Amino acid sequence: MKDSSEKQNGSSGSDQAAPKSPSVLWAGRLAEKPGAEAFAFQASIGVDARLARDDIRLSRVHAAMLGRQGIIPAETAAALDAELARIAGELEAGTLAIDPGAEDIHSFIEGVLTSRLGDAGRMVHAGRSRNDQVAADFRLYLKRTVPELRDEIAAVMGVLLDQAEQHAAAVMPGYTHLQRAQPVSLGHHLVAWCAALDRDRGRFADAVKRLDECPLGAGALAGSGLPLDRAAVAEALGFARPTLNSMDSVADRDFALEIAGGCAITMTHLSRFCEDIVIWASEEFRFINLAEQWSTGSSIMPQKKNPDFAELIRGKAGRTTGNLVTLLTILKGLPYAYDKDLQEDKEALFDSLDTARACLRIFRGMMAAASFNLERMEAACTGGFLEATDAAEYLVRKGLPFRRAHETAALIVRDCLEAGRRSIAEQPLAALKKRSELFEDDVYAALTPAACVAARKLPGGPAPEEVRRQIRELRGRIA
Repeated sequence: MKDSSEKQNGSSGSDQAAPKSPSVLWAGRLAEKPGAEAFAFQASIGVDARLARDDIRLSRVHAAMLGRQGIIPAETAAALDAELARIAGELEAGTLAIDPGAEDIHSFIEGVLTSRLGDAGRMVHAGRSRNDQVAADFRLYLKRTVPELRDEIAAVMGVLLDQAEQHAAAVMPGYTHLQRAQPVSLGHHLVAWCAALDRDRGRFADAVKRLDECPLGAGALAGSGLPLDRAAVAEALGFARPTLNSMDSVADRDFALEIAGGCAITMTHLSRFCEDIVIWASEEFRFINLAEQWSTGSSIMPQKKNPDFAELIRGKAGRTTGNLVTLLTILKGLPYAYDKDLQEDKEALFDSLDTARACLRIFRGMMAAASFNLERMEAACTGGFLEATDAAEYLVRKGLPFRRAHETAALIVRDCLEAGRRSIAEQPLAALKKRSELFEDDVYAALTPAACVAARKLPGGPAPEEVRRQIRELRGRIA
């Protein structure tokens, strides 16, 4: 695609002329163009090629509007629409390859259009700038891909809820500070992960609602003097409305920040879940058995079965955190209109979206194939005095103020440690009565791990019937 105004770069001091940069949409103003290396530096085709589908859709709607408004002839608008549809089909079929030497996907598509239709192809850009075009393409892409990410999260939740339902009554230690705290159930722990993922789905849904405005028609920053129909374009593209202010339309990247933030939070959740899994898979815990296809070995230690997929997910969370910081840093010093710095927005966000999607799929497969050592989990509830809170609450039910009950239970734990006992249930009733006459024989049944879990029936608690209610509610939310 040659532009008649483009001139060859001059000699750089050697006998050989510097290589020419490709033709560009902005060629007319500059007598001297960037050389090939500089052109490649500022090009974005390697990143934004994935916007081709959205750019063509946007251009078809824009061309149709230009025809309806009498800005270009109706027959030209029809020709543009037909050729854009043909280009879309060729890209889909692979019979048209995207030129890696093009400046960006928008220039490439317009260049193909112009090479085929001549001046008719050059009419497609009336009333728009690449600034509003790029912003609109970006939003269109996110409107169709972020819901797909929400579906990936829902699929992970489905696998975890299946496991949780199967293990709603399987007792295990709950931890705070990585110290044994109180008995819970495996189902309760897995539902806790799902509660976090459900918030992630909500964050992405909120972000899509806020980005559902069409910037097309904002031009470079001040709109257009042509009689564009912004509302019709927004409606045809499936946006809720046009953006409010033309300058804000091209300056705004809040939507990219929100989605990058959503990816970073989702990946932080996955990282924390995977930290649990790595700990559980250790020989010291042996709570989980990861399937062999979701594990790796060692190049030197023949016995090893490593939770590498969980560890990689945990590590990749750092990429999404870094991408969010990148976007915040890009934006914080920009004057409020369009600046070339904004070209860096897509690479960071696309990487976060790709990373989150890949990690969700791997995590789902890993958890679907995982099995749990339920006997080991239950045995770990003995030792560490996980029943101490329940001993205090036993006394509260007998009428003792909680602070006194708490102190009494703490003293009983000290008695047990001095006697070499691992749980309050090993302490004779006479020894318990020395601390409080309120203790009776029924205390031993109340302090078993299963009883401690079953007693916690409040909404959100680990009692099996309550866990099953939480599972039903979450299934309803993702249905």
